[in-house]
This record gives sequence, structure tokens and C-alpha cells, in this order.
Amino acid sequence: YHPAPLPEKTPPDVFVVEIRALYKLPVSYSIASGDEKGYFIIHSSSGIIRTSETLEVEDFPVNFKVRATDSTNATIFNEVEVKVEVIDENNFPPVFPSSLLEETLAENLPATQIVQLKAKDNDTGRNGFLTYGILNGHGLKFRINETTGILYSTAPFDYEEEPTEYQVVVYAEDDGIPEKKRGYCTVVIKITD
Repeated sequence: YHPAPLPEKTPPDVFVVEIRALYKLPVSYSIASGDEKGYFIIHSSSGIIRTSETLEVEDFPVNFKVRATDSTNATIFNEVEVKVEVIDENNFPPVFPSSLLEETLAENLPATQIVQLKAKDNDTGRNGFLTYGILNGHGLKFRINETTGILYSTAPFDYEEEPTEYQVVVYAEDDGIPEKKRGYCTVVIKITD
């Protein structure tokens, strides 16, 4: 048995799965082994497993054995394995140390690195895995490395001919389940003469 994963912090008394033994006589169900922390409880006659306490993601997956025993003869039984997984919820959005940064960039420079942005996400695993992007690239004058968070100019700027200030909105996005979360940072880039 491999029931659908449960969300972390699932409270007690939530239905997990129903175990059914095919047998000509009534059977008695019990959890035989593997549930050391006592997260689950089984109804002895229906075979319905429910949570018995709040699930902590770091203890999962849990594999435990359920035993079906002949109700008239305890030496006749069979066991089946149940694997329960818990989904780590995406609790936190990525956060930049500052939501506003100011950088200067000399005119006439070839494409160059401007600044490395680094966001933090307090989730673990894929919920904390970040990629970076640009919300507004000012006609592709800027690009960001999606893995390192380094912001680059893509061509030289002319102080006399173009705007002398750009606001580039950068985001960090996690790979969260069930939904991805984003954090934002505005980088003000001043072109110097």
C-alpha cells in the first residue's frame, strides 16, 4: 500500500488508507512493526488507518507493516507493507537581503558583470532551490544568470544618448510544491559619464 502523500503538519485523526485482507473468516488488523513514533492507528475490524498525531516531515517516509490475523486462530496471519510519504510544504518565499540596491556602471563598457544578487529561502529541498530572473529587462539591455544571480549589462551604454538611470526588477523563484514563490529586488543602475 502506498497512499497519496499527506501534507506536513497533518493533524491527528485524518484518514490515510484502508487495508483489506481477502479471507473467508473475520480478521483482526494491527500495526505489527515500523511505526516506532506511533504516527498511525488502525481500526482492528475495518482496517482503516488514521493519523494518531501531527506529522513531522523529517520523520518521513515511514514504512510499517500491518498484520491481518484470523480472529479464531492467532497463528494464522499475513502482513503487508504500508509506505506513507509526507509532502514538505513550501512555507517561505525567497527573500533578498535588501529590496533596493544601487549600482553604478561606467558608460562605453562592453557587456559586463554589474552585481551578484543572492536571495535566501528557509525551505529545504526543491522548495528552497532558487532560480533568478528579470521582470523588466529594458529592451534586453540587462540579463541575469538564472543559477548564480549575477546581473550583467548586455551592451555598452552611452551617457549622452541614453537614460542615465535604469530600474531593473529582479526576482528569485523557488521550485516549490504545490506552488512556486517569488521574492523581488529592484536594482537601480546609474550610468556614469
